[in-house]
Amino acid sequence: MIIDLPSTTTSALNKKLVEIREQGGQVALGRVLTLVIVADDDAKLEEAIEAANDASREHPSRVIVVAKGARTAAPRIDGQIRVGGDAGASEVIVLRLYGPLAAQGQSAVVPLLLPDAPIVTWWPGAGPKSPAEDPLGDLAQRRITDSAAEKNPIRALTTRAKSYVEGDTDLAWTRLTRWRAQLVSALDLPPYEKVTGATVTGEADSPSTELLAGWLAEYLKVPVKRIKSSSAQGIISVTLERRSGSVELTRPDGRVGTLTQPGQPTRRIALQRRTNEDCLIEELRRLDPDEVYEASLHGLHKIVTGTTATAKAAPAEKKAPAPKSAPAKKAPAKAKTAEKSGS
Repeated sequence: MIIDLPSTTTSALNKKLVEIREQGGQVALGRVLTLVIVADDDAKLEEAIEAANDASREHPSRVIVVAKGARTAAPRIDGQIRVGGDAGASEVIVLRLYGPLAAQGQSAVVPLLLPDAPIVTWWPGAGPKSPAEDPLGDLAQRRITDSAAEKNPIRALTTRAKSYVEGDTDLAWTRLTRWRAQLVSALDLPPYEKVTGATVTGEADSPSTELLAGWLAEYLKVPVKRIKSSSAQGIISVTLERRSGSVELTRPDGRVGTLTQPGQPTRRIALQRRTNEDCLIEELRRLDPDEVYEASLHGLHKIVTGTTATAKAAPAEKKAPAPKSAPAKKAPAKAKTAEKSGS
């Protein structure tokens, strides 16, 4: 059921919620948290509500969606309440703020919060540089961003690494759970040898690839090379170097991974790219600080950026023999070229 309340107030929204609850028998005490979604884009807004509805089956919550309307319009709040089949196991309140109220999201949200319930703020699209300093982020115990949804994902991830505060997290990190689990399991099998180096290959602007490389660099204490590629989306492969041979986990098609290691049969593993629904459900399971995510952010500066094989071969193709007429004059020029290509 969807109820529209144009030009309304937070007080009127609360009264309508009580009325619906009394008529339908829904109990607010069954909500375990308040999820605040900040989304200005209508497409992102609906996708985020669908993800929250799916997550509510494991985490019943009150979902408050904050969207900004035209700043030049007269100040008003257009409200919408969704319950029943349109809200999963939650009750969804959509607030569209116009005029000067567009910058007052915190004031509009506070009267609608559940008492004594944890608050999680999620930006499914472009988020603030410092989530903890954002007015809506300041309300929350847990702040979820998604670097992959930014115009420049790597820059956004680096910026948030500098402004990290306990409680911050990113869906780019949550998408790594299966990769991390498979790599840890592989190292638990014989031969039990120390990893001496690692290589992570993935899409050039994939924040998940960056975080995976940072995680390996921080916890394995070995050099980690980050190879950028345009041949596939997301993470493509991870190679862990050991004395007896490398452990390799590759996923070129974004769906099925292949794990190879010395002394073990080659295995095919389901490594589908995770949906926002799956990632949100996982993030809502814990509201305490994620120390492993924090450590992986610290490991970002330890990554060595590499190039693809095709990029390495390019300089060799451009070399040409020096003219026979003036070998002595061309020798210094060749030396300078060699120095430049090695820098």
